[in-house]
Amino acid sequence: QVQLVESGGGLVQPGGSLRLSCAASGFTFSNAAMSWYRQGTGKERELVATISMIGGRPNYSDSVKGRFTISRDNARSTAYLQMNSLKPEDTAMYYCNAVILGLGPYWGQGTQVTVSS
Repeated sequence: QVQLVESGGGLVQPGGSLRLSCAASGFTFSNAAMSWYRQGTGKERELVATISMIGGRPNYSDSVKGRFTISRDNARSTAYLQMNSLKPEDTAMYYCNAVILGLGPYWGQGTQVTVSS
């Protein structure tokens, strides 16, 4: 069955960096478009970044453009989100999302990111 497991969240000071990972299993990873979403307390879930099946054409929300980078390693069945210049407003639960040849979406359980001094 499809499984997505996020890791790499934690507490970081403003201006710091974190790298999130999403380990995938149960499907052919190269057949999936991968995305990262986030949901802050009392807020709706929002799309942060997405990357196509072969790693091209990444797209970012305006709020993270220039600070976050989405990538993937199809050989390792893993997607990443490199987050730099973190701000308190980036505090949220971050979720990995997969759409596999048009099916899904499938979600991971999330990893918490807290940006605070």
